[in-house]
Amino acid sequence: MGRLQTEQDNVPGLLYLLSDVSSQVTGTELHISGGCNHFYAALHDNLKIINLITVSILFKQGLFPMIPVEEAKRLVLDSISKLEIERMPILESLGRVLAQDIKATDDIPVYDNSAMDGYAVIANDVKGADESYPVRLVIAGGSIPAGKLTGKKIDPGYCVPIMTGGMMPEGADAVVIKEDVQRDGKSILVFREVMKGENVRYRGEDIKKGDIVLRSHNSLSPASVGVLASLGISRVKTFRPPVIGVIVTGNELIEINKKLNKAKVRDSNSYTLSAQVETAGARYNRYGIVADDEALIRKNIEKALKENDIILISGGTSMGEYDLVRDTLEEMNADLIFWRVSQKPGRPLTLYRIEGKPIFGLPGNPVSVMVCFEMYVRPLIRKMMGFNELFRPLIKAEALHEFRNKKGRTSFARVVLENKDGKYFFSSTGINGAGMLTSMVKANAIACFPPDMGYVKKGTIMEVHKIGCL
Repeated sequence: MGRLQTEQDNVPGLLYLLSDVSSQVTGTELHISGGCNHFYAALHDNLKIINLITVSILFKQGLFPMIPVEEAKRLVLDSISKLEIERMPILESLGRVLAQDIKATDDIPVYDNSAMDGYAVIANDVKGADESYPVRLVIAGGSIPAGKLTGKKIDPGYCVPIMTGGMMPEGADAVVIKEDVQRDGKSILVFREVMKGENVRYRGEDIKKGDIVLRSHNSLSPASVGVLASLGISRVKTFRPPVIGVIVTGNELIEINKKLNKAKVRDSNSYTLSAQVETAGARYNRYGIVADDEALIRKNIEKALKENDIILISGGTSMGEYDLVRDTLEEMNADLIFWRVSQKPGRPLTLYRIEGKPIFGLPGNPVSVMVCFEMYVRPLIRKMMGFNELFRPLIKAEALHEFRNKKGRTSFARVVLENKDGKYFFSSTGINGAGMLTSMVKANAIACFPPDMGYVKKGTIMEVHKIGCL
């Protein structure tokens, strides 16, 4: 049977073949209605009667339909539901995402105090004071240092020396800084008036008891750690970042310290993927290069399943004779979520699940790998880390030149985004082939051309994904 070319033509024949093969293999008739969007749901609903043989036949015939990009994104994010939580020391929580709201149990500061070194005064006493007409005030007692309780009280015409953080004495409502004062024995001359509340930090001014000061699903910054410390919190609940296993397959691959020959290429994908994982805030385990051998592929996948939350496998997911990853996963009874996405680059993108753990079958081309990570893997990592914002920022920008684009599939173009006088523009990085890794070096954004958009005219305004600095 020849491979059907279009998704619309593909689905009816596919559903017929699926039902027919299921009937022959299992003796059970399978009824599926609907188009491409219903196919995977029907497949999952009937896993008991659709066995490995059925799926294998469909793969070998190349009849699985491509799914739209947005549907693939949804299925990826739905592949994980439970987020793991860890309680940890606050200094180790930096960069993690909070898994709890933090409610203040104290006012911060806990008392009215001075924001400057100077003299606690009654603001009305120094009203109108300036260089020509200073105001004299009598010093009432010794200096008030920070961290010491005071029962001092001042009356009109008096002042008290006070240090930064010192408790404001009863009656005082402002602080005159030292630079605006001249001491004269047991009194001072004030050369500048102050307003009520000037240079004073009031109780609860920063944090009020009962306030939620840090909210769940927000990342912890150095300032956040300081707030936790000020509230007396030494340990906090955070979402555990996932550990990602990185496997690359292919007989053509060699280690990066090996000399090239005409038949080999150095492994770059495991390095770019590991770097992307690290940048996303997760940890990675690299398993090196795995030859195109089902036994070796299975051995590495089984090891990775024990050590990771997500597995990324580059290469071996297309239709070639040596593309063995899908065959291996089928033999391992992996649950197929989808295979092939209607996009360029990255059409062979595959998602399986074993023991609740997502396994991504990524293309072998370097650019395809990076784009698929950005669009699908990174958002899933961020979901598992507890973030609410999963995707890269979208910015409306204007095309600086025309883009040649074919309709039918979503196209991801590597572009350079720039800001000119407050307005954003984007232009191509040059050659956009799936193997041109330098295009990703130049790119700080990815333009997403929808499947119904063909030729992109100069001046077209559309949203682009910002992936780097401007």
